[in-house]
Amino acid sequence: MYVAYNVDIETKFGMGIKLNQWQLLIISLPTNSATARMRVWRALKALGCSALRDGAYLLPFSDSLRQALSDLSAETVREGGNAWLLNVQPQTAEENTVYRGLFNRAEEYAEFQKALAEARGSVPTAAPADLNRLLRKLRRDYDALRAIDYFPNEASNHAEAAWMDFVNVVETALSPGEPQAVQAAIPRLAVTDYQSRVWATRRRLWVDRVASAWLIRRFIDSSAHFLWLKSPEACPKDALGFDFDGAAFTHIGDRVSFEVLLASFGLEEDRGLVRLGAMVHVLDVGNGFVAEAAGFEAMLAGIRQQVTDDDQLLREVSPILDALYAHFSSEPKQGQSPGDVAA
Repeated sequence: MYVAYNVDIETKFGMGIKLNQWQLLIISLPTNSATARMRVWRALKALGCSALRDGAYLLPFSDSLRQALSDLSAETVREGGNAWLLNVQPQTAEENTVYRGLFNRAEEYAEFQKALAEARGSVPTAAPADLNRLLRKLRRDYDALRAIDYFPNEASNHAEAAWMDFVNVVETALSPGEPQAVQAAIPRLAVTDYQSRVWATRRRLWVDRVASAWLIRRFIDSSAHFLWLKSPEACPKDALGFDFDGAAFTHIGDRVSFEVLLASFGLEEDRGLVRLGAMVHVLDVGNGFVAEAAGFEAMLAGIRQQVTDDDQLLREVSPILDALYAHFSSEPKQGQSPGDVAA
């Protein structure tokens, strides 16, 4: 699930935008340097510069944007051109408002929302692989637009709402029956009481379900037998359901099913499992950041496209989760150096 951010302009994306300070890059490249001109132009577009005229590009001031413009200035000079990077100070509040108006992304957001509306029409009939590709493409487009939205306004809010709605539609299509979190205590259970049991969850495994199945077989019930259900209603009474409404193990409070299993069986002292749970949480409901999450999601999506049998899917994903668990287990604690872990 995509994570929404409500951030102050001063700290947006860690850029430290200064509200009343601006910078202007003036460049001139030789006419015979077509490749260099295109490369520089694409970089300026990616930064969201406002072109005051040909060769004059305005941006709000921040240290990171300053460095980016300095790099482009140096590249322009290397290509035989000229570059001047200037500080710009508005003379009045009205002038500053005019500058900010040059970075109003309302039209870009409108185009993005139009693309979402068109894409939404294809969701009901699209194959899962196509939906995953579509979601990744639109997420890249949205992230790129948000990255240059230096002064968010109502258009930003409307686009965010439209994006979250689209993500929910796609996720519902990919994983029908996604559980709703309940508020309840998590009782501590004895692993010895849960051996050689039948466990059941919704078929066509995705992040929380495949990770939970791996956790069950690896740390709870090594002889577990799994049933992959067409619908939660098909769950046998004697089976231990997980990750669907009414299941024995499902979302509780802000914990996803994997995290509920950790808490239920006293596995929260295992740092590797807790870090793995944080990754599952990010991919399932958002609210956080784990660097490894995108890579795991991409590998799982690729395997899911090639495999239709959930037993085989679990077999192929399990070594990846084993490797991630080893990685997270050896990852230094905050304030600890890699050498301390090795020692």
